[in-house]
Amino acid sequence: MPTVNPACIEITVGRDGEIAVITMNRPEKRNALSLNMMRELDGALAAAGQDAAVRAIVLRGEGPAFSAGHDLRELLDRDVETYRVIFDACVHLMARIAGIPQPVIAEVEKVATAAGCQLVAACDLAVASTEASFATPGVRIGLFCSTPMVPLSRAIGRKRAMEMLLTGKPIDARTALDWGLINRVVAPESLHAETLALAREIATASATVVGIGKAAFYAQIDLNQAAAYDYTKQVMTTNALEADAHEGISAFLEKRAPRW
Repeated sequence: MPTVNPACIEITVGRDGEIAVITMNRPEKRNALSLNMMRELDGALAAAGQDAAVRAIVLRGEGPAFSAGHDLRELLDRDVETYRVIFDACVHLMARIAGIPQPVIAEVEKVATAAGCQLVAACDLAVASTEASFATPGVRIGLFCSTPMVPLSRAIGRKRAMEMLLTGKPIDARTALDWGLINRVVAPESLHAETLALAREIATASATVVGIGKAAFYAQIDLNQAAAYDYTKQVMTTNALEADAHEGISAFLEKRAPRW
């Protein structure tokens, strides 16, 4: 069952076995990413990242939206330092997702817009219901979705990202799947179970090896091919020395389940 950290007001943090479930809990505000919520999410992800018992993390939103993006009330008529603090917190949150060893899976029931869409794109994996939609509509309100474009363009490519960014029009879950923004589309009533099933499938692998692989993925993704190979061959050498590599290879050759 979800538990409430006394320091957390706008999220809940729960556990389902080896899976941490972090829920954005401002349904009346469509889970708008206030500065406080972003800081709470960052703290919860950091804590989960340091917990060896957590093998994967599910990030979801309570109510009718995954997240409608930044809390626009916080962005109206502020000074430059306030804007810097807010957008720094946003960037730190997105970097946290990539920086912790456990895979983070977005569970998207309905709407994910602007920084909410950014959050989906920044997660390692995403599962969405058939009722989900995704948009970067900042251009329509005079605030271009510049930080959302960073993970979005890397997830779906330049032309598709530019279409979303320049028109602000939403795409449905099937289109998001086709474009590579999400991994799976499922019926709404199956969403949470399917997301947990994916997390549990990941949790059957060695946590050490998953952590090595996730870090290596993000380190190599923007390198040229030669540099990427130079880096990843070093990673594989280091990985091969790990006890879990010895155990996994031995288990495969001996036709038994590995004991991590």
